[in-house]
Amino acid sequence: MAGVSALMALQEVEGPLERRRRAVKRGGGLLDRLDELKMALLSGETGAPALERLARVLREERPDDGDAELTALLDQIDLRAQVELAKAEPRNSRG
Repeated sequence: MAGVSALMALQEVEGPLERRRRAVKRGGGLLDRLDELKMALLSGETGAPALERLARVLREERPDDGDAELTALLDQIDLRAQVELAKAEPRNSRG
């Protein structure tokens, strides 16, 4: 039983590579959602479903991997996503 507990404790400890992987995955997800929004708007759609998915990813916890360059890049992606959500607010309040 102690062996299982020790194994579970090790799985809960997140190393730097895992934090980096999660941070990169989150950034990639935001870029994908921004691309979805762009395609929806270019197609003449409201983009509401894409905006909801973008907001959902943006609300996810962002892991800190300790890499200053990656953090700066992720800050830029987060800011762009926040700008798109803010730009959509007037459209959503009108209709």
